[in-house]
Amino acid sequence: MNFEYLHPADQLVMIMQRIYERGMTTMSGGNLSILDEDGSIWITPAGIDKGNLTRHDIVHILPDGTCEGVHKPSSELPFHKSVYKRRPDLKAVLHAHPPALVAFSIARKIPELDLIPTVRKTCGQVAMATYAVPGSDELGENIGKEFDKGTNIVILENHGVCIGATDLFRAFMMFETLEYSASLEIAANKIGKPITVSPEAFQITETRNHLLMDDVVPRTHSTEERAARRDMVKLIQRSYKQGLFSATHGTYSVKLSDGSFIITPFGMDRAYIQEEDLVRIKAGMKEQGKVPSRAVKYHEAVYQRNPDIGAILLAHPLHVMAFAVTDTPFDPRTIPESYILLRDIVKQPFESIYKDPYGAAGEFNAHTPALIYKNDCVVVTGSTLLQAFDRLEVAEATAHSILASHDIGKIVHITSEEVNDLKTAFNLVD
Repeated sequence: MNFEYLHPADQLVMIMQRIYERGMTTMSGGNLSILDEDGSIWITPAGIDKGNLTRHDIVHILPDGTCEGVHKPSSELPFHKSVYKRRPDLKAVLHAHPPALVAFSIARKIPELDLIPTVRKTCGQVAMATYAVPGSDELGENIGKEFDKGTNIVILENHGVCIGATDLFRAFMMFETLEYSASLEIAANKIGKPITVSPEAFQITETRNHLLMDDVVPRTHSTEERAARRDMVKLIQRSYKQGLFSATHGTYSVKLSDGSFIITPFGMDRAYIQEEDLVRIKAGMKEQGKVPSRAVKYHEAVYQRNPDIGAILLAHPLHVMAFAVTDTPFDPRTIPESYILLRDIVKQPFESIYKDPYGAAGEFNAHTPALIYKNDCVVVTGSTLLQAFDRLEVAEATAHSILASHDIGKIVHITSEEVNDLKTAFNLVD
């Protein structure tokens, strides 16, 4: 989907629906706006159910201040205007009250931006604005002062967050990423002390392999390939809805019988990805006119070193990632299903997936179908896409249970003898 071709009113409805459906605002909370080329502002209305907005609910504020629409504009219109006046480079403003960022706003702290590399890359700097009454000119002034300094994300004391961007999707991407990072920091603190990524490590992630591949024009698209594309799209979209992915981060791939594989594209919105957006990789070359995931060389190496692996899922599920950003080991010996599907999940160094993808790919085996890369991602494999996805869901559910148990009492893991019984009963290979 090409977001820029949508009418401003439709953009506002689409993004507000996504924010509401992901639990990042309430029925009456939050507001969005777009500054049009003619200087007018399109903004969400005041007091209307955010879960059921239509394009006819959106209010159009003309340059002379006249309002067009059936509703009153959001009461926060003053600070939207303040941002646009101070920062002509910004064309969209997003304000909402997501739970994790509200937690930081009422603690009056700024979330850590360096737990995983994608956060600072996406969000840049974050500032804090002094509290003022919602909808007041004073609040607009307080927020505007922070935007004057070049900051695009401002947390409001005891209120929420305000984000300005060159377009509404970019604002949403920053918003979603920052809320995820704030949630991750909160989750990680349940099981240990969060560890940040060094500035040097950020440079390691700037690989360009996905941009340097030669093109190939597939002559045909087999039934096998079409089925793989169809199944991948369904699970990619489901992964986004379940929070296993963010809008532009997370990579799935499936190997075909001829040795080629299909992989998710770079930088494309996972919520609306379609079959034709996926990229086929064959003999080190990419499908013409498309850009594969930045992790394409790693996926290629995993298939080369592990003939039995038919699908790879690289994701950032919140609760598993709490283990990735702390020194706490992830032990899946909690319930039989967890151990049977996950076996031994080993943590790997942050840089290995970037510096030595072929070597990193050799860490998978029958009793290690999944790996956690410190401060980066979780990689789950399977002989089929469904098996890999099942493992990813189980990994996240298991991690969620472990974090929840810390509020109850000490965890009792399945014993070594009980593990041996599971190996015998389910014919698990060592």
